[in-house]
Amino acid sequence: MPNIFKMLLVLSLLVPRLFAADAKLKIEKDVDQRVRIALVDGSASQSSKVFDIFYSDLKISGHFLADTAHHKGDIASNFINPALKSQEYILLYSLNQQSGTQLKVRLLKGSDGSQLFEKSYAIPTADKMPFLIHKAVSDINDVLQYPDISWLTRYVVYAVYATPGKSEIRLADYTFNYKKTIIRGGLNLFPKWADKEQRALYYTSYKGVLPTLYKLDIHTGAKQSIVSSDGMLVCSDVNNNGTKLLLTMAPDGQADIFEYDLSSGSKKRVTDFQGIDVNGKYVDNEGSMVFVSNRLGYANVFKKSIHSSSTSQVVHHGRNNNACDAHGNKIVYSSRESNNASGGNAFNLYLASSGGLDTRPLTTTGTNQFPRFSYDGAIILYLKQSGRGSSIGYINLASQQSLLFPFNDRKIQSIDW
Repeated sequence: MPNIFKMLLVLSLLVPRLFAADAKLKIEKDVDQRVRIALVDGSASQSSKVFDIFYSDLKISGHFLADTAHHKGDIASNFINPALKSQEYILLYSLNQQSGTQLKVRLLKGSDGSQLFEKSYAIPTADKMPFLIHKAVSDINDVLQYPDISWLTRYVVYAVYATPGKSEIRLADYTFNYKKTIIRGGLNLFPKWADKEQRALYYTSYKGVLPTLYKLDIHTGAKQSIVSSDGMLVCSDVNNNGTKLLLTMAPDGQADIFEYDLSSGSKKRVTDFQGIDVNGKYVDNEGSMVFVSNRLGYANVFKKSIHSSSTSQVVHHGRNNNACDAHGNKIVYSSRESNNASGGNAFNLYLASSGGLDTRPLTTTGTNQFPRFSYDGAIILYLKQSGRGSSIGYINLASQQSLLFPFNDRKIQSIDW
């Protein structure tokens, strides 16, 4: 057990630290060619929260320039208020939560009130209301034949520290208006989605003698033990067909990265460095990985072939690049921009290719950590701490639209999307 806590301490040096606090919703403005759309609320009981979720979905999609006004109207009417004639589209909606949740939407042309789309949605509970809105906006986006934004409907999974030595794993929608604890009791960390359909996830339990990686079916609750290891055990990535995992393990007291074959149960050591190698992410058609290592004397991002000893430095600026994610041949990483021994350091996010080229900054202020690509690589999720507030942030890489949502949960240990 002492080795377990030692390795947790070592890993904590490379895991970003962020504390939750209230923050205000921030929507950054940009000028582009998005189509103008107005929201008209036809609900019997109108809610600013529902309007804000609709507005946020339209904003971060990158395809719509939504009117900021919360208009009221009759969902059954095709009459267009003359003040809204300048809008290309009018999205009317009605939400009812008297028994479960029912949502009806209609999409009209602003010029003449002709209907382009109509659909009703329903779920038996009230807490999942945000997902109905996300699904409706995704469907409207498809009707208008814009690039897919179904990532709106996906879960975020994250672990938070509950009490000393205990944690909880929770699900959320991307706005964090929906949150649900799915694993509690003991120290359960590092949740990672097991498949693109989000039917199951991996997580590490420190409840037993050895750290153990489990696979949990989030629909049935069925749990399967995958592998155990002395020291530490983290699943940092899953290959595209779900047959192999990249694991950070420390069977000999040092943190290295292994590739684990689920069908055979065999492990292949990918790194063998007398230091810290963690957070492996597949890149370049899964023939290589990027990872974080202290082999330069500080945390930085490297790339290594899965099948050979070839290793190269990816990031060439900053003295603490302690978090990264990858999608295809793109990587996003967090870099420390200051060196304040008493704390308060700024960390900004950068986007680059897996070869370290075409680097560009994504954030410029605050402490920005835990970057994660959406499953299609179009959006980046991250956590921002600025002043006394913490927020969940999103950046649309194509349109450069961004959103910040207040985060008022406990201290995050890790997050996946």
